[in-house]
Amino acid sequence: MPSSVAIVDSPVVQDEQPSARPTQLKLNLATILVLTSRDLRRFFRQKSRVVGALVQPLIFWLVIGSGLAGSFQMKGASQVGYIQYFFPGIVMLVVLFTSIFTTMSVIEDRHKGFLQAVLVAPASRTSLVLGKTMGGVAIALAQAAMFLVLLPLAGYHFSAVDWPLMAAMLLLTSIGLSSMGFAIAWWLDSTQGYHVVMSVLLIPLWILSGAMFPLTGASSWIGWMMRSNPMSYGVDGIRRALTGGAIGTTGSSTLAELAVVGGFAIAATLVATWVCSRRGKKG
Repeated sequence: MPSSVAIVDSPVVQDEQPSARPTQLKLNLATILVLTSRDLRRFFRQKSRVVGALVQPLIFWLVIGSGLAGSFQMKGASQVGYIQYFFPGIVMLVVLFTSIFTTMSVIEDRHKGFLQAVLVAPASRTSLVLGKTMGGVAIALAQAAMFLVLLPLAGYHFSAVDWPLMAAMLLLTSIGLSSMGFAIAWWLDSTQGYHVVMSVLLIPLWILSGAMFPLTGASSWIGWMMRSNPMSYGVDGIRRALTGGAIGTTGSSTLAELAVVGGFAIAATLVATWVCSRRGKKG
């Protein structure tokens, strides 16, 4: 008899499953976290930048505030001295200066080749914008928090401050300014040119925000510019958080101030993302 042949089913060798790859969302979040933490570490390791970002606005506040204190008068708020009136504008100046100096690193990172490595990564361009922007926002909020320690010197009380409104105004304003700084820095190749553009563009916006002088008594065209300036609503929001809204430039409500500053933050972020996507060769 022919020998029976036992047929044994051989086990099916399955291909090893590839290791799970990170999703696009995880890649984007990781990129944002890395860029944000990198800017934070780099900023606070440079003690001169930390001191300069605080000392310069402090000198502005003390020198200008003391120099104009005797000539400052405001209708309906004669009890408010110029040192106290000027303080919310200086808080905005701290955020402004920090945003300018932080987003300038976009140009430096491009020259050093760091951005090339980020651009060839699988993360999206939006994560690049958000990472650099959030780095500037985190630094600006930290600097503003340190400056707010001086509230008693300006005649304010910590217990009387509307801290949720203050935090919202500082957050939205710093997002808008950092995103604007990123968009400008992405287009420029020179840090000197960046300083010139930011000084010509943002410093006048700060001056015309009600930070240094109220709308009362201003000429009609200056008043129109102050009401059209989104930074005016940010300064008004900070002043409202400190004083309860007794003094304002635009005469708007809290909701209107939050809406304008929030719209500015969203628009600036969208512009920065569009610029980064359109000019990929700048990496």
